[in-house]
Amino acid sequence: MNFTRWSARLPGTQRRAAARDDRSSVPAARAECARPETASALPATDADAEADAESSVAAEASPAAGVPAPGLADLSAREILGQLPAPVALLQGADHRVTYVNEAYETAFGPRPIGAPAAEAMPELAELSLLPLLDQVLRSGTPRTVKSRKVLSGDSYTVTCTPVAASGTGSEAGVLLYATDVTDHADAAERLRTSERRHRETAVTLQRSLLPQELEQPDDLRIAATYQPGGTDAAVGGDWYDVITLGAGRTALVIGDVMGRGVRAAAVMGQLRTAVRAYARLDLPPHEVLQLLDGLAAEIDASQIATCVYAVHDPNEARLVYASAGHLPILVCDEDGVIHRAEDPTGPPLGTGGWIHTSGTIGLPPGSTAVLYTDGLVERRSEDIDEGVAALERALSGAKGSPQVVCDRLIRSLGVTAEHDDDVAVLVVQHPARTGSNAELFHNASLELLGGVEAAPRARAFATGVLTSWRFPVELCDLGVLAASELVANSLQHGTPPMRLGLRRTDRRLIIEVTDGDDHLPRRRRAEPADEAGRGISIVAAIASSWGSRRTPGGGKAVWCEFALPQ
Repeated sequence: MNFTRWSARLPGTQRRAAARDDRSSVPAARAECARPETASALPATDADAEADAESSVAAEASPAAGVPAPGLADLSAREILGQLPAPVALLQGADHRVTYVNEAYETAFGPRPIGAPAAEAMPELAELSLLPLLDQVLRSGTPRTVKSRKVLSGDSYTVTCTPVAASGTGSEAGVLLYATDVTDHADAAERLRTSERRHRETAVTLQRSLLPQELEQPDDLRIAATYQPGGTDAAVGGDWYDVITLGAGRTALVIGDVMGRGVRAAAVMGQLRTAVRAYARLDLPPHEVLQLLDGLAAEIDASQIATCVYAVHDPNEARLVYASAGHLPILVCDEDGVIHRAEDPTGPPLGTGGWIHTSGTIGLPPGSTAVLYTDGLVERRSEDIDEGVAALERALSGAKGSPQVVCDRLIRSLGVTAEHDDDVAVLVVQHPARTGSNAELFHNASLELLGGVEAAPRARAFATGVLTSWRFPVELCDLGVLAASELVANSLQHGTPPMRLGLRRTDRRLIIEVTDGDDHLPRRRRAEPADEAGRGISIVAAIASSWGSRRTPGGGKAVWCEFALPQ
């Protein structure tokens, strides 16, 4: 094959027509040196190559001779490609026979026999998965580039395959390979990916460690939750949830989302979750909890905004009392499959300040299911978020089974996969409708405390009769009656009407609660030996599994204690 014929078709080797000597007898297809007009034009034959080289060296060594240095048009393609520092190879024909490899190619991959098929003589092409690409380039005549592919030696190359048309009769089309060693770039990119992966794993581990490892399961509710971080290309967010047992059968349900990504968002989420649990122990109304949380969020990081829903379930009221700080609405599906949506958020996101939060209510009767969720479940770039909430409503209306089954079905129905671009947290709460023998384990009884001090003996008699009818062991009945007497006596002495004694049993505990119209909460104190009073709360704390008090919405208070039932 006449290699010089290829030079006219390779980028950068077109010869300037103005530089040609029209009087020269040398064919235009051959590379030649343009002489000054005073010099005779001689064919640049192979026999003269050595003499030409010596003349060029002499001309460079003697600037005074006035002979110009060779230009681009004076160099052949072989000379240009041979001086390139990047590996270059030329393949010809359908079997991609090796026509030429430059010195840089031989340095990188070793000598290659001229005329041998590339599939046999150039194993590096198979390692780079280039053999099928060579066929495509040869057929289509379109250049193709593959980036950062690695050979067995560990080096990485970016390779451009350029089609070269046949130069004339008897010649065949070919492909020019130009490889760039990008090993350093590939190693740096891999180190960056490794660093990002470790950063993401750290954030995911931190976030999962801050979420509840095991959900509390109240007596009257069945709860399940799912957290799924975004795909590998998405940074970890600040989605979180929690279930907090408040005592006396009441339960707090929390879900929130810290705006932002990465470890910082996960750390802020952990601080907010810890604060919510601490505020919940005060047994405050939902809007007061969010009011405190709003101030704390601004102190933690004024640039971090978070949304949150805090809801409280009281089994005696069959509803959720909630407050929402810019979060998506709670959805409730009743026993007939009808969806109820909580009202708009009762306040702006946490950390904004300057807003008085309020509480709202939504029914949660027996047989219903409530769903609390973050925006990653319903928000898509291609549609309005209201459409996502509507899709969640449709999925919830047909979801049946245990809370975990409902969680999984909602995740699948909303198209959330392992490659989802945002974190997702879902909290499913079911208030089961109890029937048959299961319903016999749940009872309520109450007594209005009227008539002053004579209400105490009536309360003792009422508690004795109710606990006996519930077939509790004698020891538990005696402890229950004692606790009820002390709580009633404390209310009669320090509270104001109206007063009420409530008894409630579940499948796991006995709950005794006394309410009155005074909002001063009792405190446990150490009574001196000479004191005639002040021991009632200490006695209750000593015999009960737990006790507590809270202010009621009407301006009074409730004092309660619990006894764990024997297994």
